Amino acid sequence: MADSSISDSPMATCLWFDKESEEAARFYCELFPNSEIREIQTAPGDYPGGEKGNVITVDFTVLGRPFLALNGGAETEFTEAVSFQVFTDTQEETDRYWTALLADGGEPMMCSWLKDRFGVRWQIVPRVLMEGLRHSDAATRQRVFHAMGAMQKIDHAAIETAVSGA
Repeated sequence: MADSSISDSPMATCLWFDKESEEAARFYCELFPNSEIREIQTAPGDYPGGEKGNVITVDFTVLGRPFLALNGGAETEFTEAVSFQVFTDTQEETDRYWTALLADGGEPMMCSWLKDRFGVRWQIVPRVLMEGLRHSDAATRQRVFHAMGAMQKIDHAAIETAVSGA
């Protein structure tokens, strides 16, 4: 664990879990590069809904960005209103993240979106898709947009074909 803490960053994202904050943080840190658990805080005493020694928060980074995972109870759940975009360079990278995040109960969604087993929403977005959607030619943007709309996991080759107009 690192010597710095989440409060050393100017801003962090807090993810509210029922009781799986440590499991989720460890999963994300194992999956993504430049990620680490920085600190795990446990309850100093019993509290409503928990006991002394239970994990309360996990301070961690994913892809170099600070997060705090909180075991706050089952009162809340994640929605599509917030998602994390991960940009990929190759089909292999897209496939690896997509497969790992869907494992053990995740759900695919349309247009690069998915929900992982913890309920967190992700977008696994190939850079080729973003380049196609920003193309200077309107017809190219339309073809790429149409191709994306038919996919869950983005197929790099199909997007490249849409860009080329073939």
